[in-house]
Amino acid sequence: MFKKNTKHMQSDIFGFTNIVSPKMAKELQESEEQKIYELIFCNIKEEDFACLYSEIDSRPNVPVNCLVSAILLQHRHKLTYEKLFDSIKFNLLTKTALGLQTLEEVPFSEASLFNFQNKLNTYFIETGINLLERVFDNLTEKQLKELKIRTDIQRTDSFQAASNIRRYSRLQLLVEMLIRIYRVISQEDQRQYEELFSAYVKKTSGQFIYRLDTDAIPSELEKVGKVYKEINDTLKPKYKSADGGVDIFKTFERVYLEHFTEVEEKIIIKSSEELTSSCIQSPDDIDTTYRKKNNKQFYGQTVNIVETCNPENPINLVTDISVHANNIDDSKELNERIDIVKEKTPDISELHFDGAYGSEDNDVKFDKHSVTPIQTAIRGIQSSGVEINIEQISEDKYLVSCPKQTVEPEFTRKRFKAEFDLGICSSCSLASECKLTKKKTAKVYYFLEKEYLKKQRLASIQKIPKERRSLRTNVEATVSEFARKMNNRKLKVRGLFKTAIFAFAVGISVNFGRIYRYLRAQELERALAAA
Repeated sequence: MFKKNTKHMQSDIFGFTNIVSPKMAKELQESEEQKIYELIFCNIKEEDFACLYSEIDSRPNVPVNCLVSAILLQHRHKLTYEKLFDSIKFNLLTKTALGLQTLEEVPFSEASLFNFQNKLNTYFIETGINLLERVFDNLTEKQLKELKIRTDIQRTDSFQAASNIRRYSRLQLLVEMLIRIYRVISQEDQRQYEELFSAYVKKTSGQFIYRLDTDAIPSELEKVGKVYKEINDTLKPKYKSADGGVDIFKTFERVYLEHFTEVEEKIIIKSSEELTSSCIQSPDDIDTTYRKKNNKQFYGQTVNIVETCNPENPINLVTDISVHANNIDDSKELNERIDIVKEKTPDISELHFDGAYGSEDNDVKFDKHSVTPIQTAIRGIQSSGVEINIEQISEDKYLVSCPKQTVEPEFTRKRFKAEFDLGICSSCSLASECKLTKKKTAKVYYFLEKEYLKKQRLASIQKIPKERRSLRTNVEATVSEFARKMNNRKLKVRGLFKTAIFAFAVGISVNFGRIYRYLRAQELERALAAA
């Protein structure tokens, strides 16, 4: 049964703030953790989590604001679960952040925290809603409003968040799956299929690979393929049909389809070229995807962030966070987020990004929402030749210009057609560089509306004041703030959902840190002015 936690609102005369020295009490009151309590803990909408609990009268839930705040503290300070609980038990600052008032008070057990995160994950799987994202959105909306942060100009960037997995070769992954299947099947089935598994389960998958010569790997893949087919035909139906199924067999089914194919009841190994970057990289994290970027290999997810960057803002805050497979292009991820960012910050009119985000599909959405895209780099090789400019003069009318002529194009059956006077073109000093299509009486330039939008995007950075042209680069400092919560860009967790928990927790922490430093600076200024 869901119940809000209001206990922290009532002062306890036996609380530790009443038994410590006045100096220590003052330090607690002025601490960062006290601000976490005031700005985050007290503003968590616990009712958003009521959906996780039973509606009938039963034992009340563990305080949600304590659970959520503990997750935030864990990621803010890079704590293990053991260190987190030690801090909750014995650290007065942590108790202050969690709204606890007595020395002996511990709001939940380790099991309660794990169960809470499992409930969040289950709810996410069932509904697609991450409730911690809702906490981030609610807090950010309130912070933007109270601090009067302008959201009309924003910037975006992404970073790789590597999963905490062991890297497997293809054969090692297939063998590791066999070992894990053998562990979960019944003792009766282990005896029945002992001969099938015996070559693979006596050692670790790493030891199995270590003893093989490179030349032996193709034949071993064929042998493993036959084992997979028999498991698929005999064991999988038995365990997959069990109550709730067996998770490892769901993973097995996916690995089987990714690496093998059946032709007339014969198992065929797919070539390496047929494998995609979305194939399972590890049985410990089936969400992990593979990507090679700048000659570096990445296994995990990508986190995309959007933040305010109006130069008039006293501070800038992260407004949107999303987590996606790292083999999805940044431009596609942005395409999915443009509508969401516009809904969160309706007055956004300018978005800065690098060349990876530009696309014609995004141009259409930017135009729809009246957002000017500011691209700081051009992706790919641009065609040389005479520059052609397009200017829109009304909803369906344009002017097309080259350095010597300006013409009004006409709309043909499928596209716009601009005809340049061949007489002027023949005497033009740039004629040798011009790549326009030459007809009998004119040189012709064809274009669609998307071409106009693309040209607008590429030229937009030249149309804004010089001091705004480098706004995007500072988002890299925000990326570094997130990266510092990882170990060499590698997470301590696995899976898309846990990566999202990390991202939103750190996002809330980053925004809090900026607000806390800003408020402290203001307090110092007031103190100096009064002195």
